[in-house]
Amino acid sequence: SHANALLQTEVEMFEKWYRKMEPCGPSLQLPSETHDAPPELLQVLLRSQGSGCAALGTGVSDYFVSLTMEQKYELAERELTELKDEIQRMNEDSEQTLKNLEAVIEEAEVWWTDVKKAISDFEKDIISTISSKKGSIVASEKLLRYMEEKNRQRDLLREKLRLKNYLLKDYKKKLQQQLRQKEQMGETLCEVRLQQLQVRNAQYQQKIDEKNQELLQLKLTSGKTVQVLNLYKRKLQDAMEMSMSLMKDISQRKELLEKTEREAALVEEQRAKAESVNRQLRKQLSECSVPPVLSYLQKKMAVTDLKTSLKAWERKVAVAEMSLRSYCRAWNQVKMSGNQH
Repeated sequence: SHANALLQTEVEMFEKWYRKMEPCGPSLQLPSETHDAPPELLQVLLRSQGSGCAALGTGVSDYFVSLTMEQKYELAERELTELKDEIQRMNEDSEQTLKNLEAVIEEAEVWWTDVKKAISDFEKDIISTISSKKGSIVASEKLLRYMEEKNRQRDLLREKLRLKNYLLKDYKKKLQQQLRQKEQMGETLCEVRLQQLQVRNAQYQQKIDEKNQELLQLKLTSGKTVQVLNLYKRKLQDAMEMSMSLMKDISQRKELLEKTEREAALVEEQRAKAESVNRQLRKQLSECSVPPVLSYLQKKMAVTDLKTSLKAWERKVAVAEMSLRSYCRAWNQVKMSGNQH
């Protein structure tokens, strides 16, 4: 099951890469997605296309070209790079969205602060005057001056924003012009790369023709190598089984190593805590001061005397409580006899 899962993952990755390729048509072409592919992968693609076309002409349909381990590694590395780029783009988009939201929140906070300040100024300058001097001409004139001042500040702010908008439009035009220049340079580079690929394609086509001739000669001697091939297949099967066993062993050892590292980290943390406690205890021990023996004996004798005195007083208190209870009973009897008379 583990081996099948690995093979399934590998097949899905190769199918994803193969779907980016164009099928073999009347002429040998390379898709635009393979311009940045490694030379080994391009060679395999051209070999498979050329071999497929040759097989159609020679009647041989059982020819199969597989990828080597290096080519598989290149494919996996390319897929990993694409995933990392996609994750990087997503992170950049998220960061940009977060920055935009933070800017909006900051703008709203600034706007709300200005509104609260304007409300406070209006209440302090106008509302207090109007409430203290109702019907006064001074209050009306002050209100008019306040409104005119606010209108003048708003006009100044509008003019300032208009100039800033004009400057931003000019800056935007410059950036768009630079972007168009970069795009034109990129198209030129793409044309140069396409020409290089066409030259490389012609070279690969020549090599494919040579390999087809060699293939015709090898087919004549293929019957003698079938037995050797079967032997190697058996050896390959044994090697694969051994490889799976070794991979399983390596996985178990890695798990054991991770467990050991976690335990070592835990022990190291406990050791650090123990050292900290030890240092504190040593510090307390070094700072500890013991009184003289004579003073200790005097304090001990004083404590013994106090305990003896405490016991004597406890006995006196017990006797007093018993006397109190007897007096209370006698008093209750006297009260009862008085109530009866």
